[in-house]
Amino acid sequence: MFTDVFLVVHVSLRKALEHKAQSEEERLDGLDQSLKEAQLLAEEADRKYDEVARRVQMVESDLECAEDRADKAAAKIVELEEELRVVGNNLKSLEVSEEKAAQREDSYETQIRDLTARLKDAETRAEFAERTVQKLQKEVDRLEDDLLDERSKRKAINDEMEATLQDIVNG
Repeated sequence: MFTDVFLVVHVSLRKALEHKAQSEEERLDGLDQSLKEAQLLAEEADRKYDEVARRVQMVESDLECAEDRADKAAAKIVELEEELRVVGNNLKSLEVSEEKAAQREDSYETQIRDLTARLKDAETRAEFAERTVQKLQKEVDRLEDDLLDERSKRKAINDEMEATLQDIVNG
């Protein structure tokens, strides 16, 4: 009986150990499967990590280029702002010059109107003076003719008086 019990315990122990071994084997198969899945996931994660790292590197490279372009653009903006300031100052200067030129132009136009009026007045006076000179010249010519006539008359009278005086003296 001791052998029977021993045999029963042994069979039961063996069954329990077989059951435990089978369950451990199933657990190992499950762990094996989980390990394979974990390895696949790890490989996929590594692949994704490599892809992300490559993209990050490309983005960083693009970022460097963009920062360079931004720096150049900022420098260009500063340069253009300075140029704009200079152009603004030049424009203000030109506006002041234009205003002064407009004032001078108005002054010149006023002077031209005054000088034109004075010229017309002078031309009118010159025409009047010319007509007066012509009238006076005619009067001078007439008076010279009258003077010549009177001198001729006086000479004729002198000649006649001398002839009369000669006649009286002679006779």
